[in-house]
Amino acid sequence: MMRSHYCGQLNESLEGQEVTLCGWVHRRRDHGGVIFLDIRDREGLAQVVFDPDRAETFATADKVRSEYVVKITGKVRLRPAGAGNANMASGAIEVLGYELEVLNEAETPPFPLNEYSDVGEETRLRYRFIDLRRPEMAAKLKLRSSITSSIRRYLDENGFLDVETPILTRATPEGARDYLVPSRTHAGSFFALPQSPQLFKQLLMVAGFDRYYQIAKCFRDEDLRADRQPEFTQIDIETSFLDEDD
Repeated sequence: MMRSHYCGQLNESLEGQEVTLCGWVHRRRDHGGVIFLDIRDREGLAQVVFDPDRAETFATADKVRSEYVVKITGKVRLRPAGAGNANMASGAIEVLGYELEVLNEAETPPFPLNEYSDVGEETRLRYRFIDLRRPEMAAKLKLRSSITSSIRRYLDENGFLDVETPILTRATPEGARDYLVPSRTHAGSFFALPQSPQLFKQLLMVAGFDRYYQIAKCFRDEDLRADRQPEFTQIDIETSFLDEDD
């Protein structure tokens, strides 16, 4: 691991320790000969301070700009009284930067990431890798991950088996049109992408796997609706030998 900690994991308990951070320059501020960099990774932000005492490192810090990818080594210290930031998990401390390595430079982003801006969805999707750097987008992906982890944990504890069912299959009429994939080995024939794992989970029930689940990707060639996209994910469950209350 290049890093010793994530930025958002730093707190007062690490005071006096040397840490190594890897991330993106979220914001750069130059205050009276001292340079402050807010470094961002998936867990949050950390403020790093560079002073002119370390001339080479300070010169590098003077050149970095927003969204540069950097590796920083420094010592955790408490912020001066009144300088804390309650909006940051690491807001009670800062890192005194000893070493700064630029891993990758960045051009000016197509939209700002260090403040809210009303950017059109088309622009966001064209630059999706930049859009996903925004803390609110990272929070959504982390929430989704924690939800699916919780679902899996609950179902695993209750005797359900997570079974992955095929994606390339034959057309089975359901409520929408299938997406078709041409077969390379059988000219003129097509696979269909599953609208749901319906037939496969019924096969599992007949085969004796009486508690099945899957967080399944499904495909339906239909117009957009408020609750449906052509490609969507669902929690798919099938059970046997249960009564109505179960």
